Amino acid sequence: MAYYDLDNKGKLTVSPSPHINSSATTRGIMLHVLIALMPALGVSVWVFGIRALILTLWTVVCSVGFEALCCKLRKRPLTVGDLSAAVTGVLLAFNLPSTLPLWEAAIGAFVSIAVVKQLFGGLGQNFANPAIVGRIVLMLSFTADMTHWVKPFDSGVDAVTSATPLVTKEGAYLDLFLGRCGGCLGEVSAAALLVGFIYLLIVKVITPHATLGFVGTVFLFSLIAGEDPVFQILAGGVMLGAVFMATDYVTTPITPLGKIIFGVGCGIITCVIRFYANYAEGVSFSILIMNILTPYIDRFTETKPLGIAKKGAHS
Repeated sequence: MAYYDLDNKGKLTVSPSPHINSSATTRGIMLHVLIALMPALGVSVWVFGIRALILTLWTVVCSVGFEALCCKLRKRPLTVGDLSAAVTGVLLAFNLPSTLPLWEAAIGAFVSIAVVKQLFGGLGQNFANPAIVGRIVLMLSFTADMTHWVKPFDSGVDAVTSATPLVTKEGAYLDLFLGRCGGCLGEVSAAALLVGFIYLLIVKVITPHATLGFVGTVFLFSLIAGEDPVFQILAGGVMLGAVFMATDYVTTPITPLGKIIFGVGCGIITCVIRFYANYAEGVSFSILIMNILTPYIDRFTETKPLGIAKKGAHS
């Protein structure tokens, strides 16, 4: 059955089924994501002090500003109202230590928005998660500052430097779950991230396939490798990446099977880097690699329309 519609210029539009109407908008979806990020932001401010809030607001302002500037330079409609740049700014901040200099965070925002997002055509055209690439560029460019951690609840000028649980391989489950540990802003509290995950499921912004595939694979791989599986899930960026980055609409597969494959791939690569490489964390690199493989996963798992004959079949 075909669908016929007259657009506002009087032209007839003909399209095949299915015809799906939805009230969902980009702004509405991004607003839900921002709401889901608030518990983790609250915990980061509680653990690291006002500097965490300042850094987050700064990356949001920079991200929105770079998006507006790119739209102006490209002579395109202003898109900051869809809140996608704001979400990128928060996610970038969540991948940074609270002590990172603001000018370096601004570079991360520029890479995320101007290079990864706008240079490839804007929202929906980027090949990888912007915040992930921004974090990786900062990690490779400013390694010392990106690995300068402070002890929880010690955010003054004389704050004591400490290593993250992934480096020390130490940390009580309860401390890791609640956020009483060092690390990046958004990865310290698994509980806060879990609240955000449940909220996004309730409002039907995401599905659980990629997240469960990611976390489940880390658990099984760690168990087989002789590591503590619960510790590996709670420490570092597994929960942050699994909930808010492996579920990105643009850079992850669209089919349920594809999402599971994506999550499993992220889990495997994360564990390989953590256990056998010279880097304590592997979440960012795993998501970037799987982002690149997403078009191939989509092609492998795409569904065939009903009534379409297989290649070589005779009618």
